[in-house]
Amino acid sequence: MMRTLLGGLLLAAATIGAWWAWLGWETGYSVNPETGEISGPYAAWQVVGCVLTLAVVAAGGGWWLSPWLVAPVMTVAFTVSWAVRAASTDGSGLWAVGAALVLIGTAAGSGVVSLGAHLLRRRLTGS
Repeated sequence: MMRTLLGGLLLAAATIGAWWAWLGWETGYSVNPETGEISGPYAAWQVVGCVLTLAVVAAGGGWWLSPWLVAPVMTVAFTVSWAVRAASTDGSGLWAVGAALVLIGTAAGSGVVSLGAHLLRRRLTGS
């Protein structure tokens, strides 16, 4: 019980930390001076770094904890972190669509990676 509680808290902290380290500090959009195209607020390298970090967190979580804990904790922690920032900076209301997509992607990614790590550990250790 205590391992599950502490593991869930550490997972949530690591997930929020990954969001903050890669995406949480970015607030601006970029405008290409030649084409006028607007992009952002995140650069591709930030998103890739965040996804890779979350994959490592999910794999570690799945190795030590149940994927049934890892996927929901990571999904809620990341989606809430993302949505709070998005809702505070978006006047159009489209942040809710983005939050739904973040929720689906985070649930799928953390679920698959944590389950894979969990099954690998069981296979290697026989437990």
